Amino acid sequence: MKKTLSIAAVAFALAGTAAFAEPTGTFRQAHEYGFGAQSSLDPISKGRVFQITEKIMNRLVRPGLDGKPEADLATSWEANEDATVWTFKLRDGVSFHDGSGFDAADVVYSLNRVLDPDSDSPARSAVKMITAVEALDDMTVQITLDTPFADMPLQLMDYRLRMIPDGAGDDIATTGIGTGPFKVETFDAEGTTVLVANLDYWEGEPGVARMEVIGIPDGQARLQALLGGQIDMERGITAQQAPMLAGSDKFVMQEIPTGNWRGLVFRTDVEPFSDPRVRKAVRLAANRQELVNLILGGQGVVACDTPVEPNDQYRAAIDCPQDIEQAKALLAEAGYADGIEIDVHVATLEPTWPTLAVAYQEQAAAAGIKVNVVQAPTDGYWSEVWMKKDVAATRWNERPADQALHEIYLSTAKWNESYFKDEAFDAMLADARRELDFDKRKALYVDAQEYLWENAGTLIPYHVTRLVGVSSRVSNLDEVKNDAVRWHKITVAE
Repeated sequence: MKKTLSIAAVAFALAGTAAFAEPTGTFRQAHEYGFGAQSSLDPISKGRVFQITEKIMNRLVRPGLDGKPEADLATSWEANEDATVWTFKLRDGVSFHDGSGFDAADVVYSLNRVLDPDSDSPARSAVKMITAVEALDDMTVQITLDTPFADMPLQLMDYRLRMIPDGAGDDIATTGIGTGPFKVETFDAEGTTVLVANLDYWEGEPGVARMEVIGIPDGQARLQALLGGQIDMERGITAQQAPMLAGSDKFVMQEIPTGNWRGLVFRTDVEPFSDPRVRKAVRLAANRQELVNLILGGQGVVACDTPVEPNDQYRAAIDCPQDIEQAKALLAEAGYADGIEIDVHVATLEPTWPTLAVAYQEQAAAAGIKVNVVQAPTDGYWSEVWMKKDVAATRWNERPADQALHEIYLSTAKWNESYFKDEAFDAMLADARRELDFDKRKALYVDAQEYLWENAGTLIPYHVTRLVGVSSRVSNLDEVKNDAVRWHKITVAE
């Protein structure tokens, strides 16, 4: 039988909303519908529209404004002595959008659904160390791991690990039922998705009555929509576009350091990139600081081909100056003394990709690498170009170090976009997860990043300082990473 809220739970919800004003107004933003017909509201699917799921669903653990794990639907957690068993206490008095109460059965179902190999979810790599999820009682969940892992709460901050009702998997792609501050009124991935305020939200009534998430695939078109008042926020403003907003009192600009990155991925399973010498050569040809200055207007941090964000506790300190002579020597050693010619595929759905490709084209030429920039359609880029072409532009949102390294480079990872298969690297990650001593664990993660610098097939030139353009009619939009924004706090002036 489906759960219903108790009288006490209803009282809790009413008490939590008493101090909040009635939601008013509409907040509007865009999304790219990069997965086209595969776009959905299923948070663990490849086509999930995260600009929607982040507003309609909660996680057990979320990043706080300082980036550290913070209580969401779990209020507390603790591990056994060797960190192989974790116990999570759940938040009482929370209801789903369909009126059913949230409890341990929903957590067990949501996580087991991710773990099921048949679900084919890319989120599985974030939690595949879990061997069992059990309900100890209605408000307590026990998670058992196949290895000691001191950073388990970090994994549960994954933006896809949202809680859905027990048994809702067959319909969640279209219903989007969650516990979040907004609920789905209409879903149209290629048009306008309408969300309405969840007046029973456990943190209090949202500040706006309605949100619209509009499909706009092209970056320049999204800027024009912001300038024209069709949307209230664009989180992908480029350094070149920023001056168009800076001089107007109609907009404010947020500058948010992130672990998000843009880069070029070279498939390591095809020639010539199957040779690690060629892979390092094409990366040594890049002048990363020049790319930061040119593309980001200096608003970024050189990455040295590690996906681990600058502020992460496990970030490796690597020096990676451009080295044309070594790049030439490595190519010659690999049998390409006359250089190589490559096609780099990009699309304007990410506004900086074409600029990145052209800038790299000029830099790489000095090393005997001829780059042909191939413009691909924005529609279907993720399904027809990414992980299909030998060289393509890519981008990733930030993840904790362990998750980023596993999800992007582990041999068995679903989104191993460079097809990097390396047993030595896999072993480093496995050893790091088992190590309970922080300093030793950090050393292992650093070793793994240094190994990527020598062997990887992904050019990660920088981490992005995100420029967010916001209409001046919007208030209370947290100046933090997308993953930590408290969407229910936003208000808009009529």
